[in-house]
Amino acid sequence: MDPITEALRLLRRQAEIQNSLRRGRGYRVTEERELYLIRNRLAQFPAAVQAITIAAAELHRPVDTLSVADVEKRC
Repeated sequence: MDPITEALRLLRRQAEIQNSLRRGRGYRVTEERELYLIRNRLAQFPAAVQAITIAAAELHRPVDTLSVADVEKRC
């Protein structure tokens, strides 16, 4: 799988979990554990995460709303 695609998928899931935690829904321990696993997995794609972050900043959009095409246009 493409690193940018995988990193975007993980970042979207991370945002989804964080929003759920803010709203007080779900199982906190399970979600915290999943966040930990996501962070570890994202560490395997530092260049992809950096490219996504730069694209989000340039487009003035949240990371979880980007598509692979948005990121690839900015690379």
